Amino acid sequence: MQKVTVVAKLTAKDGMEDRVKKELMTMVEETRKEKGCINYDLHVDETDKSTFLFYENWVSKMALEHHFETPHFRHLRSLADELFACPTDIKIMKMVSDPE
Repeated sequence: MQKVTVVAKLTAKDGMEDRVKKELMTMVEETRKEKGCINYDLHVDETDKSTFLFYENWVSKMALEHHFETPHFRHLRSLADELFACPTDIKIMKMVSDPE
């Protein structure tokens, strides 16, 4: 199995930054319990509090696909129109500097 890295950028609508942060912190708490999650780290832009970034590592593509079907992921997705200014920018990456 090959490890998978995900970088996901989310942009909160104006005035929704605190609510978005709360929802994303719930995602962190729940996702870190998932089998196959190596790390699931949330960041916020120091100069633009509406821009959030997840840096994630998964043991495999299958583990990541399972994550997309979890209740907490589906819940966040159901709030997308309410909370986010634009679609999430998700990049699925493969490490090349230290391949397995």
